[in-house]
Amino acid sequence: MTSSLRSGRVLLPALVLLLTSATGCRDNPPRPTPDAGPQQPVDAGTDAGADDDGGTTDAGPQAPWDGGYTVLDDPGDWVDRGAFSACRFTVENPTLEDCVNPANFDMSSCNADQLAAVEQHGIYMGDARAERLLADGGTSVTPGSASFQLFSDGGTDLLLGMTLATRQTTGGTFFISGQSSNPFSGERVVTLAGCETPRDNVITGCYVRCTQAPRGFSSSTGTFEAERAERRGEAESSGGMQLVSEYFVDLGTPVDVYVTKGHAYVVSINQGVRTGGLTVFDVSNPAVPVFTTSVSLPGDSYWNGVWAKGDALYVASADTGVSVFDISNPASPEFIIALPGNGYSNVHTVLVDGDRLYASDVTEFVGSTRVYDISTPLAPVLLQVITLPEQYSLGGPHDFFAYEGRLYVSNAYGGYTVLDVTDLENVQQLGHYVYPGFGGFSHHSAVGTFAGRTIAFEGGEFGGSHLRVLDVTHPANIVKIGEHRMRYTTSIHNMIRQGTRLFIAWYHEGVRVLDVANPTQPRQVAHFNTFRETDPHRRDSVFEGAIGIRLPGDGHVYVVDTSRGLLIFNEP
Repeated sequence: MTSSLRSGRVLLPALVLLLTSATGCRDNPPRPTPDAGPQQPVDAGTDAGADDDGGTTDAGPQAPWDGGYTVLDDPGDWVDRGAFSACRFTVENPTLEDCVNPANFDMSSCNADQLAAVEQHGIYMGDARAERLLADGGTSVTPGSASFQLFSDGGTDLLLGMTLATRQTTGGTFFISGQSSNPFSGERVVTLAGCETPRDNVITGCYVRCTQAPRGFSSSTGTFEAERAERRGEAESSGGMQLVSEYFVDLGTPVDVYVTKGHAYVVSINQGVRTGGLTVFDVSNPAVPVFTTSVSLPGDSYWNGVWAKGDALYVASADTGVSVFDISNPASPEFIIALPGNGYSNVHTVLVDGDRLYASDVTEFVGSTRVYDISTPLAPVLLQVITLPEQYSLGGPHDFFAYEGRLYVSNAYGGYTVLDVTDLENVQQLGHYVYPGFGGFSHHSAVGTFAGRTIAFEGGEFGGSHLRVLDVTHPANIVKIGEHRMRYTTSIHNMIRQGTRLFIAWYHEGVRVLDVANPTQPRQVAHFNTFRETDPHRRDSVFEGAIGIRLPGDGHVYVVDTSRGLLIFNEP
């Protein structure tokens, strides 16, 4: 059966389609962005690894916060900081050839001495700002990406994932150009011209992006700021957080982990010629994880999320839906069935809450939430398919959090939605929160009760995405009451709340642990930098670094890093 919700309001997410150009995504519609799956619905220090733990209702015995707050404005993930440089591209109606010619950039205000000192290698995450003059004399500003990867040892240089066709980065010049071509989007050229280095490990300059597509030629110009992705000037760790052990994952790009029965189950997505799948480790001694087996199925290996209940392991597959494994022998999972079992089905994440399994089906762009009865864990039974009006679900449900009879759904471009799921025959949409500004993308959340108020810790994905703290006590009137930002060019990913601490996998920023006893003022109390430029398979992508995180209640934090694999820390 299907529960289709309807609403009289029309609330379109701001400039949904800008995100593709704003993040340097491939011109073809790609696989879903890697996602480490939903986190355990944990509150008040309960066991974050319990298979069916839906959370409790208290955030600690003596919450220091009295529940008061000031409603904060939300400018969105991307903040316009003004032009980054005085240099500019000078050709008004360029050709593709014009876009790769250094002579077409006015560099008269640039500092060659600063550029001469730039290291000849490194991964940079870039924030681009395009400007376009309007007919009325005004200016239109659009965000974008300017990330690149340079090698000094003969590796393949990249710009927004494209191989560099031109590189001049010595003698006081910084000029790089990447090119790509495919039958759908045509030929694309992106060129960056560095102008100065206003701070250590930061390059600013101007750029041009040109596309010769089947429908015609287009171009955009603007300025950029690119910052070295590897954090420098900060200690590797703080707050007593120490690396206990580490184990490389051979399959694809690892994106999520679930810990149960003394074993860590790591799922990976396909990456280039590297096939994804499931990797199993015996972590009965977290200091010495032992590889036991790996699993990939024919034509089915893009596995993005994982959860367990009893003897059942549920894997989110972009090819067949939900793959169910028997883990009665935890070291050697046995495949049982794929759901829904009717051919191609793209499930992005899974969540277990009691006897329910929620699966995010993004086979279609609008998507749906599939709800299964797992009272018999190895034999799920479909209970309901929940769909939202299109304006609330563009991109499909990306992730969930279940708490006190409500399902908090991160609907990608459609925003953040609160559903009453106590009666699956009559699912109610209680409220909605959508990011203002450019390219809002609701990705993940953790919810709990503080000082009698229901608080959601929510994050997006893509450059500039950060932690929002929302009061969702009255879902019809969700307001922002706090935030925590890192760098403008990096993205938050998954999070778990353990009592009054929030553990976050923050891609390039590694693992960040926040004290959220006062939700209006999140405060970092520990961290560990997992990202290193020298790790194998690193790319110039915003989706690099710490991606998945679990706290199974054994005194350790289990983290998946896209390059390093499984990392196990003490719980600070």
